[in-house]
Amino acid sequence: MNVKKRLLTGVVCGALLVGTTVPALAATVHYNDGASVGGSAEWNAWTKEWESVATDYTQVSLTPGADETELNFAWYSKDNGQAATPVVHFGTDKNALKTFTGTSADVEGDLTGGEAYDYNYVTVTGLKENTTYYYTVEKNGVQSDVETYRTHSFSTVKMLYVGDPQIGASKGQPQGSETLSGDSGAANTAARNDAFGWNRTLEAAVAQDPDVSFIISAGDQVNKTGQPKEEEYAGYLSADVLSYLPVATAIGNHDSLNPDYQYHFNNPNATDYGTTAAGGDYYYSYGNGLFIVLNTNNYNVAEHKQAIAQAVASDPDAAWRIVTIHQDIYGSGLDHSDTDGMILRTQLTPIFDQYDIDVVLQGHDHTYSRSKLLYGDGQSHGTYEFQLNDEGTDYDWDNAYNTQTNTQIPLYPEDGDTTGETLLSNFQADNHCYTIETTVGSTVTNPNGTLYMTANSASGSKFYELISGQQDYIANRSQNWLPSWSVITMDADTFSIDTYQLTADGKTEKIDSTFTINKTGDGESLTAPLTRAQAVERLYEAAGCPTVSADAGFADVDANASYAEAVAWAKSQGVVKGMNASAFQPDAVISQAQFAAMLTRYAALQGKAGASANANLAQGLTFAKSNGLLTGSAVTASTVDYALTKLGK
Repeated sequence: MNVKKRLLTGVVCGALLVGTTVPALAATVHYNDGASVGGSAEWNAWTKEWESVATDYTQVSLTPGADETELNFAWYSKDNGQAATPVVHFGTDKNALKTFTGTSADVEGDLTGGEAYDYNYVTVTGLKENTTYYYTVEKNGVQSDVETYRTHSFSTVKMLYVGDPQIGASKGQPQGSETLSGDSGAANTAARNDAFGWNRTLEAAVAQDPDVSFIISAGDQVNKTGQPKEEEYAGYLSADVLSYLPVATAIGNHDSLNPDYQYHFNNPNATDYGTTAAGGDYYYSYGNGLFIVLNTNNYNVAEHKQAIAQAVASDPDAAWRIVTIHQDIYGSGLDHSDTDGMILRTQLTPIFDQYDIDVVLQGHDHTYSRSKLLYGDGQSHGTYEFQLNDEGTDYDWDNAYNTQTNTQIPLYPEDGDTTGETLLSNFQADNHCYTIETTVGSTVTNPNGTLYMTANSASGSKFYELISGQQDYIANRSQNWLPSWSVITMDADTFSIDTYQLTADGKTEKIDSTFTINKTGDGESLTAPLTRAQAVERLYEAAGCPTVSADAGFADVDANASYAEAVAWAKSQGVVKGMNASAFQPDAVISQAQFAAMLTRYAALQGKAGASANANLAQGLTFAKSNGLLTGSAVTASTVDYALTKLGK
């Protein structure tokens, strides 16, 4: 995550967290102090180890393969004048390992202080579930020590989902009597601090769920931007857990402008779409899931769409389609969620709808949030991007650009800049491009919308404030200034996510209820005309399904009908009046005028100005149309969701 230029950096010291107090429109930085949270013995041992870790660029990186039967390896080896040896020895018998040979190429010398290295790629194939394997890698022909790797179930898969380790991001913050430094090499004490926290979090997560198969990281593995900082990757890869858990990484904005990202991570099915210096989009399948990872630092959404299409074509029958991106197009952090985080929202939302994406995993915000189920509003919207600064060393985070008009939009207009304030306001209004699906509770079945998760920092290297007002599309959010992670459990029919934080004394605490998506076959159509009962059910769900003591009071509404309670609530609140005193006609297709009248009475119940609790059909149509609540002529599930979303604003 980038820190904006207007961010102020005064500090207030505490035992666990160090933070800043800043104006309302800027984010607040907090971090975990490794010397305070780690225990003196562990921390002291790590500080002694750091000098050797920081200079060891040859640590091995594991990445998921193209599917669950493959495992990818990447590592640096010193170029000592002899050919590199991209070889992995792998198998179930440590005394009779099979040899797998891959490829190698030069690492750019300016990344490693002029010292010559090669990067090595190897793919191991033929893996089986619930099996223990052993491996070594060759570095210049010398085998490493034997490591252990275990597969787990391929039908019920557990994954860790993390955000923004961003090793090195705590630079400038105090630690004891010193200030954490971002200088290169072992002098990068911020990287030392954050790598310690990263390892601590992973150890706690795996101790709690030892049967996870791999990690999904939503980007910003390191803090470097446009400069060589290999010690940050060394710190990231030094985590003990990473010797046996692969990581599927998204490219964050701090990773995107450096080629060493793609040297360190041997990503499967790497495409030429969405590329920056770090690489581009890729995808893989695992168990019942198709996982698509987009480099959203490239703003060419047409290319991302091609990558998604290619991925879906490779595994069209996957039960679940999961996308990982860095920028949180639906997040809740200050101030990114309403500025640079949502930069691709108008473009990506309809593409995710088109390809039936179930879940989007995001980072960038250094806060935690879980969205409601969202899909597009079907309206026309602008398209936006960021552009590189004049030096080409980073993006110009202060301004977005409308790609259709090339209009520059200041994200932080100066006081008195009315033109800039108008441009920003219009940009934010245009990004209200979503519809909230009407659902109830933390378990949903066959939803049409997409779930958007935003992960907080897993290392504790940097935290930001939540935006002051929780957006209507957010179901739950949290910022406790503690490292966190989620555990995803996925089988053919169920996708569940649990989220935890790690306290200063090493305890694991749950910070959100379990959210579960069930699939039981074909879901509800968004475009089929609704019956009167179905329309009332959605209004009842939007109201939170309040308890009703009386029955519906209509002769044609069976007390045992699934919609009986909804109709009873609607009648008791004056939302419906029936076709006559004794008939509701639950199975009749609802007309636009009937729905408009119900919606207007519902709006009055919610205290909306101009809405009448006794609106007739004509009055209902007038209110609904004047407030832009109706789309099309037929009343469908999307009609109701759109109207309720718009009404909520």
